[in-house]
Amino acid sequence: MRTRKKDLSLLLVTVLSVTLFTSCLKSDEDVPPPPGPGAGTTTYKWLAIADSAQASLNLFWSPAGKYFTSTNSASSWTQYWPSAHGLDVLVDLYLRNPSASLKSRMDEVTAGIKAMNSNSYINFYYDDMEWMALACLRAFNATGDDAYKDITLLLWNDIKNGWSADLGGGIWWRKDNPSKNAPSNLPAAILAARLYKKFNNADDLAWAKKIYDWQKSTLYDASTGWVYDNIEKNGTKNQVWKFTYNQGTFIGAALELFSITNANGYQADAIKAAEFAISSGQLTDISTGVLRNEGGGDGGLFKGVLVRYLTRFIIEGQLTPAVKTQYINFLKSNAEKLWSKGTNKNYVLFGSDWVTAPGNTTDFTVQLSGIMLFEALAELKDLALVE
Repeated sequence: MRTRKKDLSLLLVTVLSVTLFTSCLKSDEDVPPPPGPGAGTTTYKWLAIADSAQASLNLFWSPAGKYFTSTNSASSWTQYWPSAHGLDVLVDLYLRNPSASLKSRMDEVTAGIKAMNSNSYINFYYDDMEWMALACLRAFNATGDDAYKDITLLLWNDIKNGWSADLGGGIWWRKDNPSKNAPSNLPAAILAARLYKKFNNADDLAWAKKIYDWQKSTLYDASTGWVYDNIEKNGTKNQVWKFTYNQGTFIGAALELFSITNANGYQADAIKAAEFAISSGQLTDISTGVLRNEGGGDGGLFKGVLVRYLTRFIIEGQLTPAVKTQYINFLKSNAEKLWSKGTNKNYVLFGSDWVTAPGNTTDFTVQLSGIMLFEALAELKDLALVE
């Protein structure tokens, strides 16, 4: 794959704009309050922080290639599935502040993914296509552009080919069929349910239910809420790996089906999966309440996926006030820690450890998780759920 150097002039402009953002933010978020009532507290301007996080995406943008790069200092493409999440966070911004220029960037990202993927949206990995389809469906809902709908339906038709009766059902991870994974089934269940909501095709709802049922019966521990990652072709289940994004997509799939059917079992499942992520000590440092460091590369994106679907559960679920407050406080605390401790504010770069700031380089996947967290707080702020 040929790599291209970034446009340095754009990079300099971006650095300057991010610096201006953080200069303004520091005056509001980083200066300790004067003595007196409320001393020891800090005010976080979540909308402004989310804007500065979004502005940092330009540090990862190749103007010549029309793609996001793997790090802010690299020229190589970040690959298919992180690019899909790049589109998804642009949709987050578009929903807050729509503009023609942002729509143009969304179109460029989408076209760039196709160009870098051998001029096709169809991919070898079913989970990669599911992330892309979810992002495109959200882009269609936000913009009304039928091009995004067409991509979504193209991908969905191919994704359904990944289902087989082997191992009792489920969608294969890849097209060479080595395993069936939570990441290739739960996003598909979310997609199918959302397609049903949008187009009222009963077949899509049937798909959502059967995918979810297979996942729950095969790759889920109902006693703890732990979502297993995969089952090999020979029937061996991976009962070692614990990932935040599997918990997140299970929450998301259960929530979608609960919102359609109003069957309380789905919401109970989502609560169980959320509690495992938040309170078990497996994915969160109990002493700090911060989600664990899952590294860079693919793992850098995992926390952001959990954040995205936990946020939807807070907003769209029918939670008791106590549980809703618990989840809100969990996200708020993580965001406060990331902004105060885990951010290099010279460039607004996030670390994979949300209490340790990175140097001058970070992975695109890691950056996306930070952006998703701050977009979540911006949405909660808009809804008056946080100060």
